[in-house]
Amino acid sequence: MLVWSLSGRALVWSFAALILGVIFVAPLVVIILASFSQQWNGVLPTGFTWEHYRDATGGAARDAVYASLVTGFVAGLLALVTGAWAALALRAQAGRWANALGLLFFIPSAVPSVSVGLGLLVAFSQKPLLLNGTTAIVFIAHYVLISAFAFGNITAGLSRLAPDYEEVASCLGARPAYRLMHVTLPLIAPYLVAAFGLNFALSMGELGATVMVYPPGWVTMPVAIFGLTDRGDIFTGAALTMILVFVTLVLLLGLERAPIRSAAPR
Repeated sequence: MLVWSLSGRALVWSFAALILGVIFVAPLVVIILASFSQQWNGVLPTGFTWEHYRDATGGAARDAVYASLVTGFVAGLLALVTGAWAALALRAQAGRWANALGLLFFIPSAVPSVSVGLGLLVAFSQKPLLLNGTTAIVFIAHYVLISAFAFGNITAGLSRLAPDYEEVASCLGARPAYRLMHVTLPLIAPYLVAAFGLNFALSMGELGATVMVYPPGWVTMPVAIFGLTDRGDIFTGAALTMILVFVTLVLLLGLERAPIRSAAPR
C-alpha cells in the first residue's frame, strides 16, 4: 500500500469501508429488507413476510425469469461465437485496417441503449425484415449491446497468447482447424468462459433497449421490475430484484470453476 503508518492505514480502510457501505452495501440491504417487508412507514420495516417472493415466482413474474434466462443464454452465446470469430480473424491481420475493424465492435457500447432500441425498432418495423413484436428483436438488441464486451475480452486473451504453441503444432503437421480446436481455443478457455459470463450478466440486467422493443409475451426481469415499481408495488419488485441477483450470481459462480475443470486433464 502507499500508506505505511498504522494510523494512516486505519483512516484509509475506514474511508473505503464508508464509501463501499454507502454506495454498495446500503442499497442492497434496503432491497433485501424491502423484499421481506409487510409495511415500511418508518426507518425500518414493521413486519416481515414471504408473500412477495411467492408473488415473484408465479404467473407473469415467473415468465419474466424464464424470458431473461433464455435471452441471456441466446444473446450471450451469439456474442461469444461472433466475438471469438472476429478476434481470431483480426489477429491474423495487421496494421490500421485491423485496428479500424476492431473499433467497429465497440461502437454499440458507446451508444445509449435506448438509442440502440429505438434504432432497431425503426429498422425492423418494415418488410422484408419485420421483427417488431417478436422475441428475435429482443435477442438482437441484447446481442448488439454485449458483443463489444465479448470481442474485447477474447482479444485481450489472444494478445497474451504466445504464438509458440501454434507454431509448434503447425510444424508437427496440424491443420488450421485442428490447431484452432485443440491448441488455440483450449489455451484461451478462461477468457471464453469469462466473456460468456460477462455477456450473460449484462444481458440479465439490460433495460434501456429492452423496454423499447420487447413484445407483450416476452417481458424480461428488468422490464418486469420497472413495471412493478412504476405501479407502486415496490416490495414485489424488490423480491424479483433479489431473484435476478441470485440467478446471475449462481451462474457466474458456476462458470468460475469451469476453466479449472476444463484445463485440469490437459
